[in-house]
Amino acid sequence: MFIPMVMVIVVQKLIYKEPLKEPLGISFKLNPWFFVAWLLPPLVAFATLGVSLLFPNVTYSAEMAGLFERFESIMTPEQIEQMRMQAEASPIHPIWFGLIQGLIAGITINAVAGFGEELGWRGFLQKEFASMGFWKSSLLIGFIWGVWHTPIILQGHNYPEHPFAGVLMMIIWCLLLSPIFSYIRIKAKSVIAAAIMHGSLNATAGLAITVVKGGSDLLVGVTGLAGFIVLGFTNILIVIYERSSGRHLFS
Repeated sequence: MFIPMVMVIVVQKLIYKEPLKEPLGISFKLNPWFFVAWLLPPLVAFATLGVSLLFPNVTYSAEMAGLFERFESIMTPEQIEQMRMQAEASPIHPIWFGLIQGLIAGITINAVAGFGEELGWRGFLQKEFASMGFWKSSLLIGFIWGVWHTPIILQGHNYPEHPFAGVLMMIIWCLLLSPIFSYIRIKAKSVIAAAIMHGSLNATAGLAITVVKGGSDLLVGVTGLAGFIVLGFTNILIVIYERSSGRHLFS
């Protein structure tokens, strides 16, 4: 995740010979959009959970049966049983524990890792493509972002059941997600907010499948069809919000 950051530093400092902070939006000046960046990903995860349950043969499982089934290919039966026992012994449902952990990780260690990518995507590339306008630049960044994930997708990341179809799914997912990240970057006036959103997303995306049983990795979860629907709706809400406020961000 730090490769984009390293390449940006090389290009910006050694080739362009320009500073990093101002041109790339590195600002820690807090504003309400930082909190939107932090809290939006878990909202997307829970909304995705709700959409997933609308699909045929997808059901709610408080015992997290579907989640344990997904671990069967990468963990031993003993490890899965230990996880099951720990979940049953927990004083609160693991999904809420996961939410708390995710929010803490999202704004700390995960945000640091997210910054490694975001300095490239919403820092350097958003600056370079600004003249193209909001939608064209966001979609181009999203396409590059999606293709960049190809090696790990082929290794089974996010789509272990369908690694080849997962490459296309990941590109579509990044195309839908990129305008939201770009919007947060613009409204917060900081790439740090985008890094927080990236960290929070990575830390809380799993909430969408914690209590879901059934469906494939192409269907349920934030990176599945259910997530696509939620992200598409989020983009529509952004457009409605901007137009109702009389602003011209998308012109």
